[in-house]
Amino acid sequence: MTDKAPVWLEYLGVGSTEQGSAPEGYARVLEEVRLGTGLDTYRRMADGILAWELQRRAGLRVTADSVTAVPGARVVSGFGVGLFRLNAPCEVVWVHEPSADGVPQSAGFGYGTLPGHPARGEESFEVEINSQGEVWLRIRAFSKPANWFYAAGGLVTRAAQRYVTSRYIEGARSLAAEGKSQ
Repeated sequence: MTDKAPVWLEYLGVGSTEQGSAPEGYARVLEEVRLGTGLDTYRRMADGILAWELQRRAGLRVTADSVTAVPGARVVSGFGVGLFRLNAPCEVVWVHEPSADGVPQSAGFGYGTLPGHPARGEESFEVEINSQGEVWLRIRAFSKPANWFYAAGGLVTRAAQRYVTSRYIEGARSLAAEGKSQ
């Protein structure tokens, strides 16, 4: 974690979501959801998170320069259509790969906003399997509006973030349930 961001990452605290912290003055999000039990569920979630599956299942159009999240990978998530499409460019700042075996463990990544994103900050997606075999999703974020336009729409901007986060959770639940007999 650094206090000074590289020029292209225009926010303080680059990598802070990895430790579960956020710089002062940023709005914060923390959502933790139990998704089930077992290594199969954990591995399915880990693979899906690292392959941008939560973004896709949230209804976002994903364009990435890597098929999986790796440090330095750039990804643009977008929603809307035509002139009403909002693109959100980000760069992966940290990644945890799943281990071959053993519990507890976690896997996931965090990415930071790039110029052109409506916010400045970071978001992370992590799946954990604890010593009891329970599988949990954790989404962390901290952000500020990128400019006066998004700051003026504060209530709408926060509602949009809550909505997208709820869509990530719905996508995670569907991914966790795949492969289970009904």
